[in-house]
Amino acid sequence: MPDRYTDFRRIAAELGADAVALVPGANFTRLYRHEFMSHERPLVVVIPVNGPPAAVVPNLELSSFAELGFEGEVFDWRDQVGYAGAFAALAGHLPLDSVAVEGQSMRVFVELALREAYPGLGIVDGEAQITGLRYSKTPDEIAAMERAIAISEAALGETLDQVRIGQTEKHVERTLVQALFAHGAEEQAFGALVAAGAHSAASHAHARDDYALRAGDPLLIDFGARWGGLCADITRTAFVGHVTDEAASVYETVLAANRRGHEIAAPGVTAHEVDDAVISMLEASPYADRIRTKTGHGLGRDVHEAPYVMRGNHQRLEPGVVFTNEPGLYKTGSFGIRIEDDVLITPSGNRSLTTFPRDIRIVG
Repeated sequence: MPDRYTDFRRIAAELGADAVALVPGANFTRLYRHEFMSHERPLVVVIPVNGPPAAVVPNLELSSFAELGFEGEVFDWRDQVGYAGAFAALAGHLPLDSVAVEGQSMRVFVELALREAYPGLGIVDGEAQITGLRYSKTPDEIAAMERAIAISEAALGETLDQVRIGQTEKHVERTLVQALFAHGAEEQAFGALVAAGAHSAASHAHARDDYALRAGDPLLIDFGARWGGLCADITRTAFVGHVTDEAASVYETVLAANRRGHEIAAPGVTAHEVDDAVISMLEASPYADRIRTKTGHGLGRDVHEAPYVMRGNHQRLEPGVVFTNEPGLYKTGSFGIRIEDDVLITPSGNRSLTTFPRDIRIVG
């Protein structure tokens, strides 16, 4: 029977650690095809370089954990007693001098519980190596992303058709979220961003219930569905009633940069080269002072993951990588424009998984 832990054992050995410790999150879910909440009750799986894994599991999660077909010892604990004894039992069963962890996922109190159970334990940050196992998506993962994107685009089209002058940002957001679930989303990939007028220049604005859409407003919508554990992440900027000459010019500049991202992305090209090509288009425009973000980021089980498409990141793209191509220009107090696509690297180039039209659209 194949060892599903082979890659984790290799990572531990390469990092000079005795084991890898996984906590609930994207890497855990990808391995076990089962999702657990990350809350005040620690759940940890420890995968040694050799031998079966072991786990500390809250007692109330035992029935769900049993569905994983776990190969090793499980040390459970109850709220009334606390988890220190379970970690001590883990240490007695599986001696360790060092462990590689997910630096962006493991919380401090879990690390402290490990250190208390293993005095002198060396902690190695294996975030890049562990998450790197998800760098190239499998065909099943790509299919799930395509489903998430199709759901998102259907919801976006339905929402834009219903936008009217006088509606609030919150009204548009509610319409969008309802449409997402009506079209089959399992959940939102992240909280939808709906911002109009000057609010569209705020990178991560929250929809307001006290601002009514006005004629000439840019309406920026950044959102995505999650389906099959995979995420969509799409942004389109429409215009309410009409578009001003300045806004149209900025929009066409952003669109040209977005197109450049589609043109250059291919296997072997670095994230640096993609970002440099895209941002150079914006820098050469009259609106260079409005640049505030990099080109994009990897997309998969997490909304933001490797590769981060920015200057200085010389990580090479390879077939199966999905990243966001989302140039934008933002003038505080005036307006912002962003156009975002989800791009798959193929053996011969790339394919945009998003197909929603990118030309200027007037709504309302």
